[in-house]
Amino acid sequence: MSSDESDTDVATAVVLDHLPRGRSDDDRPQYEKEPLAYAVATADFQLLEMTLIDDADISFGDIIDLDGEVIETRRTVDYGDLSSGAQSELDYAIEDIVEDNEGRFVDFFNDAQPITTRLHSLNLLPGIGKKLRNGILDERKRKPFESFEELTERVDGLHNPKEVLVDRILEEIREEDLKYRTFARRDD
Repeated sequence: MSSDESDTDVATAVVLDHLPRGRSDDDRPQYEKEPLAYAVATADFQLLEMTLIDDADISFGDIIDLDGEVIETRRTVDYGDLSSGAQSELDYAIEDIVEDNEGRFVDFFNDAQPITTRLHSLNLLPGIGKKLRNGILDERKRKPFESFEELTERVDGLHNPKEVLVDRILEEIREEDLKYRTFARRDD
């Protein structure tokens, strides 16, 4: 296996908040509290609360290996369980993940399929109605899209595909009762 292949197999997350003294709502004595971090997984956008080793050297914005040595335990949490700091950093982290993985998200536009006979997965994106959906489908038949910039140039009315994706991912993370999920996995 090449080094490129092994890098893509590593499960990573972006740190949203680091609480070296644990949660403030934890009533245990300070010496019993564990350092915590909140993060969002880069692959499936699950929100995580992680107990860290005492000398973990991380801060918000860091990309960490989820199987790395700084994490003692981890569990998935809901948006409402995040610290206020983690909630405020989430938008920036999702933007960065989408930008850093542009090919993956451009492929969504190239590969998206109908969900039902009346609903296409492209229509789940905010602002994508029948006209934009058909424009995307027509253009991708001619030639697959290679970048967000090319999507914007070739599809009339699609002004910021990255922002549309970020908005949908954030909606999937924040909303518990969505019928369809394309990007963010939930363990309910």
